[in-house]
Amino acid sequence: MNVEVTPLPGIGTRQDFVAKSGRRIGVITYRDGHFDLIVSKRDDPDSCVASIPLTVEESGALANLLGAPHLVAQLEEQHREVTGVTTRQLPLAPASPFDGRTLGDTALRTRTAVSVVAVVRGGTVHPSPRPDFRLSGGDMLVTVGTAEGLAKAVEVLETG
Repeated sequence: MNVEVTPLPGIGTRQDFVAKSGRRIGVITYRDGHFDLIVSKRDDPDSCVASIPLTVEESGALANLLGAPHLVAQLEEQHREVTGVTTRQLPLAPASPFDGRTLGDTALRTRTAVSVVAVVRGGTVHPSPRPDFRLSGGDMLVTVGTAEGLAKAVEVLETG
């Protein structure tokens, strides 16, 4: 997929790509930190049919919605032939006892035999997080383990 980055002097940058439908889909990142999700007209890639303003939190939530499932799908494809191994994304709720604490504090690997292979935060994937990686409410933990271990991991993340 070819993503084009276009500087917008005095405004910010436009990053977009051409979808299979022929429309350009992208994001304008403004210098003040807010974003617009944009979709072009089918017959005129320079005209927008939709421009949706997003806050930083909204753009992070959208990125998590789009990014985490894609990463999980890739991992599931790689583990398809391995019996007993499951890949799952586990959300870390803002009310979790581990919000603001390190991944090591969860002791997930020791307590559940589940490995955290990545953390998705605000659209950014943090692969192979170390034990000192500080978790934040709203993070999506991409995990690998047995079905039983993953069920235990959910409980650990929710109750401590």
